[in-house]
Amino acid sequence: MTVAQAEFTQALLDPATPAPAGLTNPDGVQATKRFNVYRNNVAVSLTDALETAFPVIAKLIGAENFKAIAGVYLRQHPPSSPLMMFYGAELPDFLAGFEPLQHLPYLPDVAQLELALRHAYHAADAAPLPPETFQALPPDRLMAARIRFAPTVHLIRSRYPVHGIWAYKMEDGAPKPEPRGENVLVTRPDFDPQLATLAPGGGTFVAALMDGARFGAALDAATEQVPEFDLTATLGVLFAGAAITILDED
Repeated sequence: MTVAQAEFTQALLDPATPAPAGLTNPDGVQATKRFNVYRNNVAVSLTDALETAFPVIAKLIGAENFKAIAGVYLRQHPPSSPLMMFYGAELPDFLAGFEPLQHLPYLPDVAQLELALRHAYHAADAAPLPPETFQALPPDRLMAARIRFAPTVHLIRSRYPVHGIWAYKMEDGAPKPEPRGENVLVTRPDFDPQLATLAPGGGTFVAALMDGARFGAALDAATEQVPEFDLTATLGVLFAGAAITILDED
């Protein structure tokens, strides 16, 4: 980005910055009014894109607060892609460091969940592994295998009830979330992403597999944390979400 481009971008995103020099109307007069209209349209478009991507955050803090925060965010994080479906990737970290919202410490994790839903929606398709293939593998070979996941799969591990918060704001009749941490798996078995809260130990198990651990090592990590870890229930969530694509025995 050239100096002129950087100055234009700064002026475009910051209403306190004067219109860049050299922008003129056909009559040669400084195009301040036109630039201000354009600047306002850009800010509105980016704010709308953020609100579309993070509807739960908008509901949690209120529409006016969200618009004000979006104004701060877009000046710090201008779009890096012309595709608005990817705008807002830095919002979880932004919220974590935004002092006025520190009394709502669950917001970054909720934003991370919403971001994962969006990424899952736009991720590439991948053929799921048939459960029969998995079940037919002898135990010793299964324990030594590694699991590969679909591009649609994301794991959110939080000290807060992020799935419960999301459902409470997005689903009619959903109960008020209970004050407990949740490990949430985002999958896309068909066209739309789905959320599933994993049983105790499930987050540790899936996280280990995502890090490349062999099945047996991931199982050991889960049962060390939760001796009564329910492997069957966790595998059921993975297969229901079409999450597993490859069983790698190398």
